Amino acid sequence: MNLDINLKPELARAFQELGFSELTDIQRKAIPLIQKGQDVIGQSQTGSGKTAAFGFPTLEKINPAYRLQAVILVPTRELCEQVATEMRKFAKHMRVKIIQVYGGVSINPQIHSLMSANIVVATPGRMLDHVQRRTIQLNQVRTLILDEADKMFEMGFIEDVEKIISQIPKDRQTLLFSATISTQVQDIVRHHMKHPVKVKVQSYVEESKMKQQFYDIESKNKFSLLMHLLKHESPGLTLIFCATRRRVDVLSKNLYKQGVNSEGLHGGLTQNRRKRAIDLFHNKKIDILVASDVAARGLDIKNVSHVINYDSPKTSKEYIHRIGRTARAGQEGTVISLIAEADHENFRNVMSDRSIVIEQVQVPQFERVAFFAGSRDSGQGRGDRRGGYSNRGGHRGGYRGHSGGRSHGGGYRGRSSHGSGRSHHSGERSSYSGERSHSGERSHSGERSHRSGERPSHSGGRSHRGGGYHHRRRGYSR
Repeated sequence: MNLDINLKPELARAFQELGFSELTDIQRKAIPLIQKGQDVIGQSQTGSGKTAAFGFPTLEKINPAYRLQAVILVPTRELCEQVATEMRKFAKHMRVKIIQVYGGVSINPQIHSLMSANIVVATPGRMLDHVQRRTIQLNQVRTLILDEADKMFEMGFIEDVEKIISQIPKDRQTLLFSATISTQVQDIVRHHMKHPVKVKVQSYVEESKMKQQFYDIESKNKFSLLMHLLKHESPGLTLIFCATRRRVDVLSKNLYKQGVNSEGLHGGLTQNRRKRAIDLFHNKKIDILVASDVAARGLDIKNVSHVINYDSPKTSKEYIHRIGRTARAGQEGTVISLIAEADHENFRNVMSDRSIVIEQVQVPQFERVAFFAGSRDSGQGRGDRRGGYSNRGGHRGGYRGHSGGRSHGGGYRGRSSHGSGRSHHSGERSSYSGERSHSGERSHSGERSHRSGERPSHSGGRSHRGGGYHHRRRGYSR
């Protein structure tokens, strides 16, 4: 195996055992620079192999005899666990201790682990908490890595990151990885990096293999159309994005009632529930993950066939982040956006990027399915589990619906314990409830990790019902 780079024998062995048959673009370009001690800016998407790009050369410089030598800052708890897990795999033949530090869990076990850590992967809020408690010493740190920097700053972590950097020696090596280079990212580069070399790679997503579509649909019919598409598209692993935590909860609950094997993921859940949902999806124990943008940030799940925007992202950048989960490494993928009245302004923002081309598809005939809007906390109700409504077991008859009055057997195979996909819940209303739009809900676009917990920063989420818009049959008119 010719990797075109030189690694220590124990790292080269791990590299080969982990199935790295060849280097990705970001690895090929960044690893030699990092090995030379150069500050590096890596611009690449999730799934490009950037963890290995900074992980292997960083591990080469670690001396297990000394304490904390490298800090990796990431925006979310999920990414924190994911990066720490990957780093441990890379270091499997080394005696290096790598720990993860994030909010939402007890701080005491972290304090104990920090005493002997060589590398710490952390969210900024909890890391700053440890710095201020003096339970972590950063004076021997020689490598600082900012991963998903753009998202960290979007979430409001810029001040925390600045305070953490001020505690790390200036003669360190700084590595920054980001999908986009925002003004805040540029400020960090200007003030805290020394003659950095920028490495930019092409998108890991193959757009030629990606089908992008949208449906213009009334809000009250959104869920019914979703169920129709899940049945007739026969998707594999599917990511469904919602605008708010509550929308994730409510949609997860309604999918559960229809016998769909799914889980919800957002920042309001406990870490155990979030980890469980990710593990089930990653191991293909569930077919559908309903997620908020922040909770799904940085997740690297292979073989996602469909991304469905149940709510439109607010910007083209968010749209690109979402769709980057499918059509990877030569595989085909489908992106479907369900655009109701409350989505119009956000969708116009997405389409203001001329590089994005989305085909409008005619709304098919479909059976109207009961949608339960739920209470404000959306976590109550018999048999419901907030944030995830996985329905495994029972008969395998699957979801049965009617399209245009015709009965269809087979189709989308949910796993339902209440038969034929019908909702028969005693004590619950079964009348059809028009689906509420997501306007007026509080959007948790920044689920901040700060001090001992993860503090959400609310972005309002008010309804945008600007003037109408015009569209053509093929694509969206800006």
